[in-house]
Amino acid sequence: MLNRSYNYNNFSLMHPRDQLAEIMLRIYDYIMTTTSGGNLSLLDSDGDMWITPAGVDKGTLVPDDMVCVTKDGKIIGRHKPSSEYPFHQTIYQKNSHVKAILHAHPPALAAFSVVRQIPNTLVIPQAADVCGKVGIAKYATPGTQELADNITESLNDGYDIVMLENHGVVAIGPDLLTAFQSFETLDFCARIIIKAKSLGAEITTLTEEQMTLFNQPRNALPEFEIEFHTNRELELRKEICKFTRRAYDQRLMTSTEGTFSARIDDASFLMTPYGIDRKYLNVEDVVLIKDKKREKGKIPSRSVLLHDSIYKAHPEICAITTAQPPNIMAYGITNTELDTRTVPENYILLRSIPLLKYGIEFTDGVAPILSKRTPVVIFQNDAILATGPSILKAFDRLEVAERAAQTVLYSLSIGKIVPLNKEQVDDLEKNFPVV
Repeated sequence: MLNRSYNYNNFSLMHPRDQLAEIMLRIYDYIMTTTSGGNLSLLDSDGDMWITPAGVDKGTLVPDDMVCVTKDGKIIGRHKPSSEYPFHQTIYQKNSHVKAILHAHPPALAAFSVVRQIPNTLVIPQAADVCGKVGIAKYATPGTQELADNITESLNDGYDIVMLENHGVVAIGPDLLTAFQSFETLDFCARIIIKAKSLGAEITTLTEEQMTLFNQPRNALPEFEIEFHTNRELELRKEICKFTRRAYDQRLMTSTEGTFSARIDDASFLMTPYGIDRKYLNVEDVVLIKDKKREKGKIPSRSVLLHDSIYKAHPEICAITTAQPPNIMAYGITNTELDTRTVPENYILLRSIPLLKYGIEFTDGVAPILSKRTPVVIFQNDAILATGPSILKAFDRLEVAERAAQTVLYSLSIGKIVPLNKEQVDDLEKNFPVV
């Protein structure tokens, strides 16, 4: 088994074979490739290409399975290189800025490739920036020079990700982690759109004006130097890391998106950082916010001021999480409210979930809406925000909300939904009062 203790800060210091094994296992673990499908490569500082092998189980790859194809064509390793390595070579030869390539066919992106469409990355605000420009390449037989030429032709048009007709997707990057993050984010967009289609409502996308609003600086806080660490702070740092990784593993967050914060006292709270892979989050990455100042040398998540305003208005709230899980976001991009009156647990834990207009999350207008009866809200085309008296409770609400949305989406494909009636809801209110 691979050592899974790597974090974003030292990923680039891993040997190429370790990077390839780590990222391929991430892709396989999250069901974005199969035992025999997909391939990765990267160029090292000597100009040699390291690539995943042909015919080796993707779920059990280890670093020693990786193959090196030197710049003069010599193949080093105990396996043959991937059968797709010709298109990897061609891309590197014709695109000097490319240092890593990822090819896979996760079901959602494969579905888009079959209907020959491109997922719209403007359904959520950060996706367009993470993914870059997305294009499509004509179909060609896998492993052929024709496929390599078709992909390269699309890349020459300035695309960062290329959908392959009836095949899958190719993502490029200056390093392997960047290529993975763009690929993962595009897959999230594809899954959100597919799930949204089942609601039968019009899918909304963000306008240029809305994107400008999102991209405005919102966390330019002054710095302060930490003098000492309290036991509560140290414990909460550990909890934030644990639940952030857990949310990532449950596909509630992506590697580049998803936030947890936790109140320390009336003047300070901890928050996940901006720009660090959620899977590799460590306690030293978490940012302390105190009196609207940030821990020296660290940048908090974009929503820092939103969380700060909520803590100031609600002393009973001690933890907040924001995320973009695909089932919930199906509602967020179709302007459809999620009915929690399906399963008792859903209603007990969530009550009703208001769907708020995009942009309110950039103001002080969210805090007045939250209450003990309204601990969770959804922002149109942005995210879900869940609160609680603890990190565990906030996470639980995030998790239950995503499963509640998933339940409804499943139900729609079976028959007519029968929600709990007024008498049944009143009974839940009586036996499970809001405290």
